[in-house]
Amino acid sequence: MRRLSIKLRVTLWFTLLMTLLTIIVLIFLFSVGDRVVTSGSQDTLMGVVTDSLKNIEYDDDGWEIDDDLDYFQDGVYLAIYDRSGVLLYGRLPSSFTAETSLLDNQVQTIQGSKENWYVYDTFYQDHESGEGVWVRGMMSSAGSGDAFGTMLRLAILAFPILILLAALGGYFLINRAFRPVRKITQTAEQISNDKDLSRRIAIGDGKDEIYTLAATFDRMFDRLQESFEREKQFTSDASHELRTPTAVVISQCEFALENAQTLEEAKSALTTVLDQARRMSALISQLLTLARADRAQTKLQIELINFSELCEMVAAQVEEKASEKNISVILEIEPNLLFRGDETMMMRMLLNLMENGVKYGKTGGHLWIKLHRTKETIVGEIRDDGIGIAPEHLEKVWERFYQVDAARSTSTEGMGLGLPMVKYIVEAHGGTILVQSILGKGSQFIFSLPA
Repeated sequence: MRRLSIKLRVTLWFTLLMTLLTIIVLIFLFSVGDRVVTSGSQDTLMGVVTDSLKNIEYDDDGWEIDDDLDYFQDGVYLAIYDRSGVLLYGRLPSSFTAETSLLDNQVQTIQGSKENWYVYDTFYQDHESGEGVWVRGMMSSAGSGDAFGTMLRLAILAFPILILLAALGGYFLINRAFRPVRKITQTAEQISNDKDLSRRIAIGDGKDEIYTLAATFDRMFDRLQESFEREKQFTSDASHELRTPTAVVISQCEFALENAQTLEEAKSALTTVLDQARRMSALISQLLTLARADRAQTKLQIELINFSELCEMVAAQVEEKASEKNISVILEIEPNLLFRGDETMMMRMLLNLMENGVKYGKTGGHLWIKLHRTKETIVGEIRDDGIGIAPEHLEKVWERFYQVDAARSTSTEGMGLGLPMVKYIVEAHGGTILVQSILGKGSQFIFSLPA
C-alpha cells in the first residue's frame, strides 16, 4: 500500500468506503423493503375481507350473498364459513390446506403444498338474529416475494456498476483535485533543474488549502529570488568597493618601493595606504554589522539614555565639518527626552544622517536638526537645503552600496552603506524612518522611535 501513489490510495479508500456504504444501504433497503412489501400485501388482504362484509346479510331464509361479491379480487381468495367451520360460499386455492383454524382478526401465514399463504379471518355477526359467519381471505405470499426477488436481482446487477461508477468518479475528482499538486511538483522540478527562481506556480485564485499552499510557495519564491538577487548584488558591490582601495594600496606600495627616495615621499605613500586601509576597515566593519543583522545576531546594549543630550553632542561633532562649507547648524531639540536603546548605535545613526546633510548640503546653506516628543514616540528630523534626491531614487537610497549619481558620490568616504545602517538601527529599536526630498532643494529624513 505504501508503494502506491497518494492519488491511487485515496481512490482505493474512496471506492472501499463507497462499497461499504452501498452494502449497508442495500441491506437496510432490503430489510425495510421486505417488511414494507409484506405489510402492503397484508393490508390489501385485510381491506378486501373487510369490504366483502358489505355484501353479506342475514334474513329469515338464511344468509344472502350479494351477486356482486367477487370471490377473487386483487389476488385475494374469499371464502365464507358457518360457525362450525363448514364452507358455505366461495372458493379455495388448489394448493391451500383446507383444515386450518379460524382466528378472528389475525393474519396467519399458512404453508401450502406449493407456496405459502397469508390468511385473514374475521367473524361477522348479525345483531338482530345473533347468527354469525366467518369470512376468510387468502393471498399468496409469492406475489410479494416475486417483487422482492426482482428488486434483489436488480440490486445485485446494479451493485458492480455502482461500484465502478464510484471508482471512476472518485478517480476523476481526485485527479482533478490533485492537479495543482502536480503543477507545484513540476514547477519545483523545473526550478531545481534549470536553477531559475523566476518561475512561479501561478495556478490562479482559489480558496482551498492547495491553492493557499501554491500561493504561499509563490510568495516564498518571490522572497528567495529577491534574497538571491540581493546577495548577488551585495557580493558584486562589496567586491567593487574593496577593489578600489586595494588597488590604491598596492599601487602606493609599489610606488614607494620603486620610487621613494626620501622619508617624506615614503611617508606620503604610507599616508595614502593608511587612509585606504582605514576605508577598508570601516567598510568591513559595516559589512560585518549588516551581516550579523541579517542573521539576527546583533545584540543591542539597551540602557536608558538622554536622547536630547546625545543629539546635541553629535551635532557638536558635525559643526566642524559644516563650518568648512559655511553651513549653519540649527538645533530645535526638546530637552531631557529619555529613551531606552543602544547608545553607540543611536550615535552612529545620528552621525550618519547629520554627516549626509553636511556632505550633500550646499555651501552657505543650512542643516536643521529637530527633536521632539509626541504622545508615544520621539520624532527626529534631519533636513538640509542641498542637492536633493530625484523621486525615482528615493526608495533605493536604503539599498546597500547604492549611489544615486556622480554628484552624490564624489566623496571618497561614501560607500553606500550609511543609510542602510541607519534604517537597520532605527528598525532594530522598533522605530521607522522615511525620506522626503526635492531635487535641487534639499532632503529631509524623519525617524520615529518608541518613547
